[in-house]
Amino acid sequence: MEPAIKFIGKIHSTLKTIEECPLQENENAPEAVIIIFPEFIEGIQDIMVSSEILLLTWLHVADRKVIKCKPRNNFESPLTGVFSTRSPDRPNPIGIHTVKVLSISDNGLIRVSGLEVIDQTPIIDIKPVWNNKPGSYNTQPG
Repeated sequence: MEPAIKFIGKIHSTLKTIEECPLQENENAPEAVIIIFPEFIEGIQDIMVSSEILLLTWLHVADRKVIKCKPRNNFESPLTGVFSTRSPDRPNPIGIHTVKVLSISDNGLIRVSGLEVIDQTPIIDIKPVWNNKPGSYNTQPG
């Protein structure tokens, strides 16, 4: 069986180039809108405003040949294996982002807090943030 990823949506952001992107969402990343494709809108019905979610994205402009990099673009640091960094450049450029849900519309638009990805980045999946209590997820406001 050949693995396949099905994108469930895409990001609408004011960030248009990699150079504009902060390195992490907590470094002044702008709000963004997640556009859920129509066939997946039912899957977001229980996401609550004010909850935190994990977004898994496909960093589609990443360099997939990178195996070693300079962490946080610090060119004075030694080369580091990419799997011990958060670099977007990697063989499988999957991004993981924790965001707060600011609003949700009936037509599949989710406005979220700071997100450090460029406009049109594909969404792979959305997951609730786990509260570190077995069986407990942060799907309620707060």
